[in-house]
Amino acid sequence: MKNRETVLIVDDDAGFRRAWKRILASDGFDVLEAGTAPEALTAFERARPRLVVLDLMLPPSGTPEAGAELLGRMLGACPQAKVVVVSGTGDTALSLSLVRRGAYDFLAKPVDPDVLSAVLARAHARLVLEDRVRDLETAVPTEAGGALGRSPAFVAAKDLAVRAAKTDVPVLLTGESGTGKEVFARLVHASSRRAREPFVAVNCGAITPSLLESTLFGHKKGAFTGATSDAKGLFVEANGGTLFLDEIGDLATDLQVKLLRALEAQEILPVGASKPVTVDVRVVSATHRPLPELIASKAFRDDLYWRIRGIEIALPRLAERSEDLLVLSQHFLNQARALVPGAGAPRLSPEARRCIEQYPWPGNLRELRNEMQRALVLAGGREEILRDDLSPDVQGTATPLEGATEHDDDEGGSLEEKVQRLERREILRALAETAGNKSHAAERLGLSRQGLLNKMARFGIR
Repeated sequence: MKNRETVLIVDDDAGFRRAWKRILASDGFDVLEAGTAPEALTAFERARPRLVVLDLMLPPSGTPEAGAELLGRMLGACPQAKVVVVSGTGDTALSLSLVRRGAYDFLAKPVDPDVLSAVLARAHARLVLEDRVRDLETAVPTEAGGALGRSPAFVAAKDLAVRAAKTDVPVLLTGESGTGKEVFARLVHASSRRAREPFVAVNCGAITPSLLESTLFGHKKGAFTGATSDAKGLFVEANGGTLFLDEIGDLATDLQVKLLRALEAQEILPVGASKPVTVDVRVVSATHRPLPELIASKAFRDDLYWRIRGIEIALPRLAERSEDLLVLSQHFLNQARALVPGAGAPRLSPEARRCIEQYPWPGNLRELRNEMQRALVLAGGREEILRDDLSPDVQGTATPLEGATEHDDDEGGSLEEKVQRLERREILRALAETAGNKSHAAERLGLSRQGLLNKMARFGIR
């Protein structure tokens, strides 16, 4: 059966390429090959394959740095691509560095055919699952796609986003990592007149400055080593639609000047070009860093700040959305069913709900989503998620009451037990609001530091 997926094999060894072309073609893949970095970049830009086998030591330079740069260019152009790096060196530090930069896996030469086949099969399966999740998310309304909640802070942020969407005013999304900034960016786009046009996202902190300029603005053939053809850039790809600049606080200062010019004039200058290109793009920016502090330290331009901050929307931490925890947990459980074959229709037991409500969720929505995926796997097909299916950290925030079972009423118990639950909630809230600083939390609660530690030990809070 044909996989309908293309694999690009990049290696200067023609024998290696021929052997793997035969193997992968028999597995149903379409196979492209390249022997040098420029050839690889050209093939990638033309076909945009989502599976790549990349030799790190490529001509003409033959250095790991050049291979790493090629990896960055590929992932910058196609973030969902799974790039398997192969190299004659088994350098552990190098392999970890490349995986941190986005490589799917790292294999040392000589490559075991069975191992590489298994890695590519796993990467392809991951692509299929990601496609299924995207299809599910686009098949349902935005509410079920992540913009869920009834807490006052969330409702206010969502209302502001929808109102801002009716205009072309730039939007700046602020808040901790994992609070759903890209979900809000997509909400702004979907609620705007540009909804039928492209939504293009880029993480400004994930690409080196030299690569980010050409990624954003495009480049002309010959503009730099490896530029073997013209590239449009993300501003042009988003023309008519929305460009989401995530982690804009990480943008290099020289690029900030060029971005400011693009936003003010609605025109860009591709790298190596002499004439600007006119674009029509609505920009939504996001950052978890305090931009006023970056401005004070000269790391961010104040004129760019005021240009992107047409409307600022501060997204609340999950710890500030206690009313939304259970509905979000159920949403992520339902969503995770696409990733867990055979999973039933899961529901949360009373003890599991108590743990979820009392945990501070420092990783916000991202942590909650991962926790629900883990719980569904550990449930092993059961339709009820129990306390024991949750990770130890989440379990540790809510010790079972004496004599309580998974099926006790969540709000039941004696007056003393209800007071204990209230105490636990207040301690967890204070710890969340002070980022885990026990002295400050104790001060907020009117306790001594030792008194707080005693209560944390009593309630099993770690």
